[in-house]
Amino acid sequence: MPIFNKFKPLEDGELKKAILDFADKVKFPLSNVFVMDGSKRSSKSNAFFTGFGKHKRIALYDTLIENHNTNELLAVLAHEIGHYKKKHILQGTIIQFIHLGILFFLMSLFIKDRALFDAFYMENMSIYSGLIFFAMLYTPIDMIISMFINILSRRNEYQADKFATDNLGTGDFLIKALKKLSKDNLSNLTPHPFYVFLNYSHPPLSSRIEAIQDCNKED
Repeated sequence: MPIFNKFKPLEDGELKKAILDFADKVKFPLSNVFVMDGSKRSSKSNAFFTGFGKHKRIALYDTLIENHNTNELLAVLAHEIGHYKKKHILQGTIIQFIHLGILFFLMSLFIKDRALFDAFYMENMSIYSGLIFFAMLYTPIDMIISMFINILSRRNEYQADKFATDNLGTGDFLIKALKKLSKDNLSNLTPHPFYVFLNYSHPPLSSRIEAIQDCNKED
């Protein structure tokens, strides 16, 4: 990402202090927060967490800082920290390795299989043709695997929202932030449930707000 975007440390001030204080409260080893120049390519807002060990990094899009107040930004960051505390980053990395392992294992079985080329009426076996044929055959398998990955991803989003709500004492600021993000990113507010099941890695806004409000009631 640093090849295509510029990252600079968040300046000292109310926002940085609030973030570092929250990180200390939940025992999240954070040394700095970075601002990414996302506005140079898009008006969309986002925040993300990446890295392992001593190289953990939280990055905020400059558009996110411009459009949200301190409490809303802290709620977004609390959500991202929730992913780390719930081990979603490690979980996702392991799943991707398994996913790639399945892909390459199946490829090794089919790519030199004479029957595969016979099915497409190919007399000569070619590695390039084999890759194309395998990609065609693997697409429905990948779609099924992706559905299960998306189910897990949506569950993780709910967990990160709950972590933020529980540790901030309220989900009101997170709800406000999610509404602004949805507007800024031109999200579909009423997607069809079946389309969500097939394609969405994040729950729809209305479902997230309902879950956060339930957490508020529990508190």
